[in-house]
Amino acid sequence: MNADIAWLLTATALVLFMTLPGLALFYGGLVRSKNFLSVLMQCFAIAATASLLWMLAGYSIAFGGEGAFWGGLDKLLLSGIARSPEDGATTELLTVVFQMTFAIITPALIIGAIVERTKFAFIVLFSALWGLLCYAPVAHWVWGGGFMSADSAFAPFAGIGVQDLAGGVVVHVTAGVAALVLAVMVGGRPGYPQHIIPPHQPALVMIGAAMLWVGWFGFNGGSPAAANNSAVSALLVTHLSASAACASWALWERLRHGKASLVGIVTGMVAGLASITPASGHVGPIGAVIIGGAAGVICQELIGVVKYRLQIDDSLDVFAVHGVGGIWGTLMLPFLASETLGGAGLGGVAVMDQFVVQVLGIVGVGLFTALITWVIALICRALVGMRASDEALTAGLDVFEHGERAYDLT
Repeated sequence: MNADIAWLLTATALVLFMTLPGLALFYGGLVRSKNFLSVLMQCFAIAATASLLWMLAGYSIAFGGEGAFWGGLDKLLLSGIARSPEDGATTELLTVVFQMTFAIITPALIIGAIVERTKFAFIVLFSALWGLLCYAPVAHWVWGGGFMSADSAFAPFAGIGVQDLAGGVVVHVTAGVAALVLAVMVGGRPGYPQHIIPPHQPALVMIGAAMLWVGWFGFNGGSPAAANNSAVSALLVTHLSASAACASWALWERLRHGKASLVGIVTGMVAGLASITPASGHVGPIGAVIIGGAAGVICQELIGVVKYRLQIDDSLDVFAVHGVGGIWGTLMLPFLASETLGGAGLGGVAVMDQFVVQVLGIVGVGLFTALITWVIALICRALVGMRASDEALTAGLDVFEHGERAYDLT
């Protein structure tokens, strides 16, 4: 038990490291220099706000009870959690803090779609409400014993459940769909789509991405909640999927555009990690390479669809990379979990039965997320506004919103 505790404590730190500073630097390097600090500020504020709200009610809604649709309010302010080790307190307290880091990074992922033109007040208020009203209920549905879990009495989920070890549906589908909805609502950056804005500092993008890669070992490897072979397998397939996606993204980019870029290869890495997240508890090395290798091409192509065909300014490609990646890995899990491919199998569940459940889980969570995101965004827009003023967009959000500059050019 002590080994399990030690590993989960380490995994918790790694997942927080994904947001602070990993995601913050990854996103920050992708925007213009005049908006760099605004992205760092948004990630930092979301981390603090989401943590407090998780303690207040988020954990209770997600994991506080056995209701079909939400966990209830019995564990508001973390009340009712036993404190003696004999009662399993250490395990539940670890669950609280480990899952808190997931509740931090999920809304933080969303902001990548609306950077450089959204008010700071909107982002904080929206993230707070969305974490409680969207993320926490979905986490309960899949992970907390809700109607999409194997323990539910709701057909066709009963006895099967949506298989999602670390958040392909709970994290990446919710974040990706919410990002797309918000990008449509807030509108594009000035000059879009005629002028595509290049990253101001690709080196920071790579540094942040490297932190995400390391932190993802805690994301997936910590989700079995034990220091055992399941955690080892999750680590291995996580790394292999990321590696395969790097290779396929760079190769496809070179074939399509004549050059393989640094920003491209690290984005491919993120696509591979998002794709393997739901399947890391089931697939083996071969399945991981297939999932990651395909994700490097699929997600890259979907960026073009969103940006150019649909002309939606999802600034940092949250839907195409995280949303589509999470969907891809979730759908492929039943077909690649076979023990003949080195996977863990499906525990006797027929492949097509599991596939149907995976599809229903994606569709249900996607529709709920789109609706609740739209409603919350309308409320927040009415209360604090959504799109920054033209003056703010010209001056940059760093100075206009926060009174600071990232770089002293004097």
